[in-house]
Amino acid sequence: MARKRALRDAGTVVVLEHRSSILADNPLGDPHLRKLAVWLPQAYDRRTRGPGERFPVLYDLVGFTGSGIAHLNWKPFSDNVAERAARLIHEGRMGPAIIVFPDCFTSLGGNQYVNSPAIGRYADYLLQEIIPYVDREFRTLASREHRGCFGKSSGGYGAIIHGMKYASHWGAIANHSGDAYFDFIYRADWPNTLNELAKHRRPARKAGAVKPPRNDPTERGLAAGLDDGRARRFLEAFWKKAKVSGAEVHAIMNLCMAATYDPDPKAPLGFRFPFHLETGELIAERWQRWLEHDPVRLVGRYARNLRRLKGLYIDCGWRDQYHIHYGTRQLSRRLAAAGIAHRYEEFDDDHSDIDYRMNESLPFLYRAVRP
Repeated sequence: MARKRALRDAGTVVVLEHRSSILADNPLGDPHLRKLAVWLPQAYDRRTRGPGERFPVLYDLVGFTGSGIAHLNWKPFSDNVAERAARLIHEGRMGPAIIVFPDCFTSLGGNQYVNSPAIGRYADYLLQEIIPYVDREFRTLASREHRGCFGKSSGGYGAIIHGMKYASHWGAIANHSGDAYFDFIYRADWPNTLNELAKHRRPARKAGAVKPPRNDPTERGLAAGLDDGRARRFLEAFWKKAKVSGAEVHAIMNLCMAATYDPDPKAPLGFRFPFHLETGELIAERWQRWLEHDPVRLVGRYARNLRRLKGLYIDCGWRDQYHIHYGTRQLSRRLAAAGIAHRYEEFDDDHSDIDYRMNESLPFLYRAVRP
């Protein structure tokens, strides 16, 4: 049987607890005391290098339903992120860098690493708390030129959005299969979510003739993208379950995206829906709020920031089951049209279990942010 080959000098993982002021009293009541994992390369050891040597830093933004520390779990027949980085350094493909694994999980399964009044200020959490904290506690090269971030799926979305909006904090970005072209990746999945929410409709549907509602305030609310109680009941049931289905996970993902892209403190759940929960009709005004966060549409707006990056890497499998490869192709073409240097690659795979692509992105990021 094939076995994983361990490296003698695989570096050191440090797990700290960070108490966040920014996440305190967040709308979902999620913990503001978070574990923060940091991987230190073997070269960080004071016995092998000078005590004052400093290192570039890479931040790992995990995908939906993930937590940073999960990327340090043991993996059969493969490497976790720390093992992969150690191996790449050992093979001479990259130099030593510190890797940070923040915890941005939420009761809605995650977030998109942006600020939302319905979820919490997770962009501010990273930029205003975690980065300064890491720079204080470890021997980092504490400037944007020597700092990068990378991620897959929602983490890839977070990485490219941070490169667009917060280039003053990041020198390089790697985006693996990050959400893009919302008309393809989200819109087509909403009928499945509506079916899950319909299980919590009150009153329950009965067979027979259906009369259209007239002058019904609940109907007016649905037409405005508001919950009639079914989404709240779905969440209450979801949070109590010992085991959830794949369909339920996809449903809570779409609720999380609604809370990210169309928050409204006056709405029953603090956000609105882009579809009528009963008829499935697209609510154009609400969907437009989503599209305002689509990276494909943001290149022109943030072109100046993107040009400041020292490195921008994007890749995606051409069999991605969420059809993200179409969005990344559009994103790459718009970047090229705007004169923004980047590296775009495609590979023969889907969206799942593609951490091996870090064999390409981590050396790319290191070369961009190395001293």
